[in-house]
Amino acid sequence: MHVRKLAFAALAVTAALSLTACQDDQAGTAAGAPTASTAVSPTGGPASDSPTSGTGTSGGPGKGSTPPTAAPAGSTGAGKAAKCRTADLTITAADRTITGDADNTVVVELKNHSGKDCTLAGYAGVDLKTSAGTLSAKRSGEPVVAGTLKNGKSTYFGISYPANTSGGSGVRITGLVVTPPDETHPVTLSWPGAGSLPVTDGSGSPVKIGPMGSAGQGE
Repeated sequence: MHVRKLAFAALAVTAALSLTACQDDQAGTAAGAPTASTAVSPTGGPASDSPTSGTGTSGGPGKGSTPPTAAPAGSTGAGKAAKCRTADLTITAADRTITGDADNTVVVELKNHSGKDCTLAGYAGVDLKTSAGTLSAKRSGEPVVAGTLKNGKSTYFGISYPANTSGGSGVRITGLVVTPPDETHPVTLSWPGAGSLPVTDGSGSPVKIGPMGSAGQGE
């Protein structure tokens, strides 16, 4: 009887040790077993520090990109000359009336002194200051030819007006105002032509102008 109790006790101890070892093995496997996972970049996190090209979200150039280069001053950005401004030009006027012509002529010279080429085409604005007020010249209707005015070179246009043959004092001319094409800044010059215009009925201006390049130095 005593032998059976010892054998039963030994069997119980062995079963308990086996159960403990089994539980330890399962716990070790759960704690040390490798697990598979998928790395996910956080949404809304900071941008990568690696160089990128293109444009950033702020509207400026992104990392590693080359910022745009501004066009040089005085150019259109496409390799073409800019328009001539009043400050680029030396403007003078001279009497070029030819004996026997029906109308008198004043020729206006526009010389490019800007140091660069510029474009100048179309009709200038021309006003005569007179004893009766300002008289604006009318365009002759000749076709406009586009052109580039080289640095140091000149272009010319003519002003035609009727001679005062009435024998009276007529309308006295006191000055000439010239505004280059596509400009708003005028130049006021002394009037080099005849001193007066014939009195008209006011139906229209008797003074006409041609476009840039329509007159030569001797005309």
